This record gives sequence, C-alpha cells and structure tokens, in this order.
Amino acid sequence: MSASTTSTSASATPVAELGRRAAAAARVLATASTAAKDAALLGAADLLVARAPEILDANRRDVERATAEGVSGTVIDRLRLTEAKVGAMAAGLRQVAALADPVGEVIGGWVRPNGLRISQVRVPLGVVAIIYENRPNVTSDAAGLCLKSGNAAFLRGSSGAIHSNIAIAAVLSEAVAKAGLPADSVVLVDDTSRESAVEFMQLRGIVDCLIPRGGPSLIAAILENATVPYVIDGDGNCHVYVDAAADLDMARDIIVNAKTQRPSVCNAAESLLVHSSVAERFLPEAATSLTGVELVGDERARALVPSMQPASDDDWGTEFLDLKLSVRVVDSLDEAISHIAQHGSGHSEAIVTSDIAAADRFCAEVDAAAVVVNASTRFVDGEEFGFGAEIGISTQKLHARGPMGLRQLTSAKYIVRGEGQTRG
Repeated sequence: MSASTTSTSASATPVAELGRRAAAAARVLATASTAAKDAALLGAADLLVARAPEILDANRRDVERATAEGVSGTVIDRLRLTEAKVGAMAAGLRQVAALADPVGEVIGGWVRPNGLRISQVRVPLGVVAIIYENRPNVTSDAAGLCLKSGNAAFLRGSSGAIHSNIAIAAVLSEAVAKAGLPADSVVLVDDTSRESAVEFMQLRGIVDCLIPRGGPSLIAAILENATVPYVIDGDGNCHVYVDAAADLDMARDIIVNAKTQRPSVCNAAESLLVHSSVAERFLPEAATSLTGVELVGDERARALVPSMQPASDDDWGTEFLDLKLSVRVVDSLDEAISHIAQHGSGHSEAIVTSDIAAADRFCAEVDAAAVVVNASTRFVDGEEFGFGAEIGISTQKLHARGPMGLRQLTSAKYIVRGEGQTRG
C-alpha cells in the first residue's frame, strides 16, 4: 500500500483479507529472534527520518482537509506532524528496540512430586488490533510495541489521518521486510468507513486483542459492537485529594502540574478535593496559582474563591481534557474516598498527605489502575513507569491494568516436561 492510496471503500483492501495477512505474519513473529525484531525497529526508525518529507507531505493533505472542514484547533494540533515529531517517532522506535524482550521470559517454575517440571513463560498475544483517532504518531508507536513483543500490529486509524497513516505504515512495512520479517507484521486498514470499523471489531478467530485509542464515542462503539477480546483505554477522570495533613506548598505544586502541564491527556487531574480543615488556607492560593484554569465548585469552595462558578452534577464525572477543574471541600478522608468511588473512572487518583496511615488507607481503598501519594497524576505513564513506552492505559481489571507496555502485550503459557509420567 503506497502513500498515494486513497481511503475509498471501493479501492480498499477487504478488512478480513488484511486480518488474515496479519495473522500469518503473527505466526512468524511469535518465534522471531530479539535480534531480528530489534533490527526491524532500528531500520524503521532510520527510514522514518529518511522519508520524513513524504510523510509530512501526506500529513499536509490531512491537515488541509481538516482545516477546510472546520475541525477544532485541538484536533488539528493532534493531527499535525512536524519534522521534530517524526524524529520523536523514530526515537521512540529506537527506545523500544533497547528494551528487554519479554517473549520467552520465565514467569515461574516448579517441580511436582511426580517429577513433572512446570514452567510458565511469556508468549505474544498474536494479532493486536488497534483502532485510534487523529493521532498519526500512534501508527508508529503501536507498531513498534507490537513488533518488539512478537505481535502483528493490525491498525485502523481515522479518516482524518488516513494519508499520514498510510505513509507511515508503508515505511514501517518496508523496513520490517528489509530486516527479513514479514511485511504484514504491520497492516493498516485503508477503508475508513464505519462499516469497516465494525467489521474490524468483529474479526473473531483473527484478532486476539483489540485496543481502542480515542474518546467516549469510540469506546461506546467498542462496547456496542466488538465481539473480539478487548482492553479499554478508558477515560481519565482523575482526582487530587489534599488531606488535612498535607504540605500545602507541595499540594499546590502538584495540582498545578496535574491540571496544567498537559490538560488534554487522560492522566491530567480533572477534580480537586480539599479537606475542610485546610481549605481556607489552601484554596485561595491554589486558585491564584491555577492561571487560566476555569474553576467550578461546590458551595463551600465557592465561598472561599468567589470567582469560582457553580459545578453542575455532570461536572463531577466529566473528563474535561481542558483547562477546567471541579473543586469540592470534604470533611474527611472517608468522604474523599466516597466521592472518588462515585465519580472516578478507575484511572489515576492522588492523595497529598504527610499522614502515613491516611496514605495507606487511600491506597488500599481507592479502586483505580494507579494510586499516587504525594506526586502528580501525570506520572501515570508507561515511559515514566520505566516501561519505555505504552500502547495505552487500561482502566479495566482483566489481563492488563494501568500503563500497557511490552509485558502487557504478552500472554503466558505453561510448559510441562516429563519423563513418561502417566496419570492414575
């Protein structure tokens, strides 16, 4: 598939055929050596840089179309590539190549009384399908993580980024083939119709794991239509709770960073809870420090910060992804935990406190993929966790939870070695 391919349903390759090609490649990748996978990743990084003019030209077509259609500035910012962003994509592939290969790792082993030697080892999932919105860098990032973990990357981007995605996927496939691995290790669906998206979600027997990267409408489509196993990269309605025993200077710095450092991402804070014993001292100063942030709050918070607007019932459960923050004053740790249980999305929740018992209770009782003590929620990220990169942050509980790096893109199998034992 070349960079000049169009995304019309009539000219597109059937989704099922692409899936079968990815499945065939996955069988080869499952036993590929670490050296071969790393060579493919490093070659892809070099080729991305070399082909940057072609990729940027394709991206300009997507940006021009989005601009003509009146798409918001935020979406266009996510869509637009630059030479520096292409360089960052290449650097990401090199970083993944430097990571330890999880495939074949022995998770555990033991010997049974009858002499059977049992071990549990990591194996690839197989075909990892990723459906995502207007972020063409995901094409490279997802492919790199899948390749290193021995999986075929089966990709389905949005119509808004189709020219960019085709150009990037073509470069990656070429590099993988040059390294001696199947070109179909990276397969991109070029039909961006809704019908193809539904078919993509229903390729039972081909797709081993589906990972969506996008907003509420995409997640809703997965929940309604998917018949293959999936891992939800869900909303991030993240809270920061400032406890009665908090260092208030620390708390101010944490909430400012968690809300404003990059407000459009899932690990940004969306709600601030403040214990009533420190609210009078903390909230006015925090409000002043949250420059440019629209604050909405309950009656007690608004009494302390008169410029604050009232929070609606919906505000408590909303992932704003913008410079907006809901604020509530609570009378106890119990009330803070109860509020998070009611309104949180299970992503990342933080407490600021010097009370070890309060921190331990918060960690034990708050149900989330990540619980943070005395630090910003922005650290809940694969790279910050030392995974090198991530394919998303899972807010569900089965198979993977939290940042999904290489190990989370593997399963496990048991290997049982005997010497002729039979069961009586």
